[in-house]
Amino acid sequence: MASLHPFRALRPAPQSAAAVSSVPYDVVNAEEARQLAAGNPLSFLHVTRSEIDLPPDTDPYSASVYQKARENLDGLRRRAPLVVEEAPALYFYRLRMGGHEQTGIAACFSVDEYEADVIRKHERTRRDKEDDRTRHIIELRAQTGVVFLTFRSTGAIDRLSRQVTSCPPLYDFTSSDGIRHTVWRAGAGESQALSDAFREIPAVYIADGHHRAASAARARAELRSRSASGGGAADANTFIAVAFPDTEMQILPYNRTVKDLAGRTPAAFLEALRGQFPVTEGAATPRHKGEVAMFLDGRWHTIDISGAAPEDGSRASGLDVALLQRHVLERLLNIGDIRSDRRIDFVGGARGVAALERAVTGGRAAVAFSMFPVTVDDLMTIADGGGIMPPKSTWFEPKLRDGLLVHLI
Repeated sequence: MASLHPFRALRPAPQSAAAVSSVPYDVVNAEEARQLAAGNPLSFLHVTRSEIDLPPDTDPYSASVYQKARENLDGLRRRAPLVVEEAPALYFYRLRMGGHEQTGIAACFSVDEYEADVIRKHERTRRDKEDDRTRHIIELRAQTGVVFLTFRSTGAIDRLSRQVTSCPPLYDFTSSDGIRHTVWRAGAGESQALSDAFREIPAVYIADGHHRAASAARARAELRSRSASGGGAADANTFIAVAFPDTEMQILPYNRTVKDLAGRTPAAFLEALRGQFPVTEGAATPRHKGEVAMFLDGRWHTIDISGAAPEDGSRASGLDVALLQRHVLERLLNIGDIRSDRRIDFVGGARGVAALERAVTGGRAAVAFSMFPVTVDDLMTIADGGGIMPPKSTWFEPKLRDGLLVHLI
């Protein structure tokens, strides 16, 4: 069973919450982070992407970057100011984007349960990314990146959510991207009731933030090793996350663009594709699972991949992204490993199909594929079976902000 742990959050004073909050560190590159933080000394990007305050040619993994992050966090604690809660608490965090709204529980979750697969994964992690965030956690003695979780909704937790969120919020602001962020702090009795209700949840699932969770586990192991050798101990047995009920989750498609057609002309590529699948002119957005929309030579086409043979009988290999990879990207475009092949790029669904059209008409890509999104049930079922989803399968939107709730260790 899963457990919730109240914690003494490091958080901004309410009047500075909007200025402090920032996009997650891993959805922007250094130049984008530098532009977003320009003119805002309170932006939490100065902590999570501290290389923006060093010369542009600085190695992002150099010791100076982590030292700068620690200095920036110390400075932000004074200037914002950031305060530490007097007593441990749980929180509710609501995201509202257009007509979509989702409300999750912000808490600390058990590293032991992560390692025991009570907190389930669906994605492989990269060692270099783990190395970076593990060092960041250890150098700052803080978990600054929030893991995005989901769980199967229950009536008891829904009722507690309505109870807490009927009270005045701790934070309520709209970020520059138009997303409204509202945070409530639960009282001691409500936190206990939430913890009790959550013990009935058999499993929790990582939606986004596999590297943050893995890094928290590695940081604990490193700090335990230091403690055993006299290097000091830390309470790193939990990691910070927000868990949303599955009924409120929104998954957008993770679309693809490819730079060239592997030596074919658009007409020849279309002919080769029609040799494998029914292809017709169609809309820019697939209507259902089994359809992929393709932008080629100035036109949108619909590819019916519903009859394509999966690699095996697993649910993961039957996903549209897996079928497209096997039968189109690999066989026709010679893209074997989408993690490393520089001919392919990925576009989150929040950017819309117009971004795909611009990539092709602007010459940055020869073809673009608009996908039908996977479901939360796909994610949970695959994770329950110990499976791994194909790379770049899911794009979760809206995103949590960094800097509103930090877990000190």
